[in-house]
Amino acid sequence: MANAPFVPGMVNAFVPGAASLSPREAELVARRERLLGPAYRLFYQEPVHIVRGEGVWLYDAEGQAYLDVYNNVASVGHCHPHVVEALSRQARILNTHTRYLHETILDYAEKLIGTFPAPLGHVMFTCTGSEANDLALRIAKDHTGGTGIIVTSLAYHGITDAIAAMSPSLGGYVKLGDHVRTVPAPDLYRSGGRDVGQTLAGHVRDAIADLEAKGIKLAAMYCDTIFSSDGVFSDPPGFLAEAVEVVRAAGGLFVADEVQPGFARTGEHMWGFLRHGLEPDMVTIGKPMGNGQPIAGVVVRPDVVADFGRRARYFNTFGGNPVSCAAGLAVIEVIEREGLLENARTVGAYMREGLRQLATRHEVIGDVRGAGLFIGVEMVRDRSTREPDAETTANLVNGLRRKRVLISAAGPNANVLKVRPPLVFSKANADQFLGAVDEVLSGR
Repeated sequence: MANAPFVPGMVNAFVPGAASLSPREAELVARRERLLGPAYRLFYQEPVHIVRGEGVWLYDAEGQAYLDVYNNVASVGHCHPHVVEALSRQARILNTHTRYLHETILDYAEKLIGTFPAPLGHVMFTCTGSEANDLALRIAKDHTGGTGIIVTSLAYHGITDAIAAMSPSLGGYVKLGDHVRTVPAPDLYRSGGRDVGQTLAGHVRDAIADLEAKGIKLAAMYCDTIFSSDGVFSDPPGFLAEAVEVVRAAGGLFVADEVQPGFARTGEHMWGFLRHGLEPDMVTIGKPMGNGQPIAGVVVRPDVVADFGRRARYFNTFGGNPVSCAAGLAVIEVIEREGLLENARTVGAYMREGLRQLATRHEVIGDVRGAGLFIGVEMVRDRSTREPDAETTANLVNGLRRKRVLISAAGPNANVLKVRPPLVFSKANADQFLGAVDEVLSGR
């Protein structure tokens, strides 16, 4: 495998000049830089020019099919016919904001809220997960009177100014707020036998004490309940409960960020927080919610939002529009009708077992973890020391891309494969992925 260059602050980044591109690709890259500016990033040593999607497949400009093992946005499969029909049918009739009466937003809200524990009784719609987390922050500050926020050390919660300030995964240049404290993610692989739930709760206590010492009252702890950016941490189920108790005892709220682990992704439940036996104060949702149509939201306990709702109007021009709600309703219908929760559970278990079998032949695979169709594969130089191996990880990601299998990586050391395919992924698709991983690691 050729060595892949590494860009500090972003895993699996394209580095201009590091690989030979076709004239067409080089022209697109140059045009992109000229028109979109310097802040955008591309994936892979050799960027992929995608023009079409269907199910678990993406197709490039030459008609070559790529197996998508990464895309959580098109969660029920790229261009799912039921979703496409629902949104296009609604687009032919009406699309407007939420200040008029309309059945679709109410039908969708009723269906969506029905998938949550009963105490979570309201939903407020936005366009993106970043907006949802920003709105949850406003509500948390209003409800608690505090401003302090606790997140994990490599969390990603969004890109608004307020939320970027509590998203350390954006890199060192994006400064964290003085009101933000980070705690280490619950890494069972490197725990040394310690109880990860107790350890996390202890770090949360320390963070609260430090906030209080600075005169900052706690507002909320945000957790992506599969710890996606931190490196995918899922076990043992229930480890989050003690930390949440600590937060609530200090007067703070627990916000479950389900933008990545939600909508049947973790295989046993519709929502990742249910693996921990929790009822959050607020849940933020997005990405897979509309299968590509921009829609997100905050699901919240009525008592938490009551005072905020009386004091402040909430309006979002596009959040909750009829077309997006039609798409969102169709996504839940597909999950239920096609048994995608069960598919995520069974195919995910099959993939994890297949990866563990690969680990018996490839010493570089140190750990396989996850839930449902959200899997982390940690790559190490030495199993005894568990030294991270970012170079092999980057080479594997780019080697798979050359075999037309799309994946990426995560974690503080850029050494964890982030396996997150559409929920319609089959065992045959899993076999193709596993075979490609074996071939790349074997140098074939």
